[in-house]
Amino acid sequence: MSDKTLGAVEARFADLIWQREPIPSGELVRLCEQELNWKKSTTYTVLRRLCEREIFQNADGVVTSLISKQDFYAQKSESFVEEHFSGSLPAFFAAFTARKKLSAKEIAELELLIERSREEEA
Repeated sequence: MSDKTLGAVEARFADLIWQREPIPSGELVRLCEQELNWKKSTTYTVLRRLCEREIFQNADGVVTSLISKQDFYAQKSESFVEEHFSGSLPAFFAAFTARKKLSAKEIAELELLIERSREEEA
């Protein structure tokens, strides 16, 4: 299985792609020069690494994602809960809320997610 992790700088780079895909690689080079102050070689090096991790692809000079931003972070979250809380979402939630109190809006949003999950099970 390929390593689907992103460092802080890689995450900024990935966001540039996810926000604009499909994006021609030449345009990506110009964008990275403006936004990240990168040289062409840096852009292509980081792009190659993320392509090797099967997050993006560069086909015929056009860069697209192989996994959406939402799916990427969902997989990352699932892995975190699995690794640190033995896959228990309630254990993660208990740990999270032990130090951070939820607002009424956050509670309502979570209740809505739980209700949607119940409806999907039925």
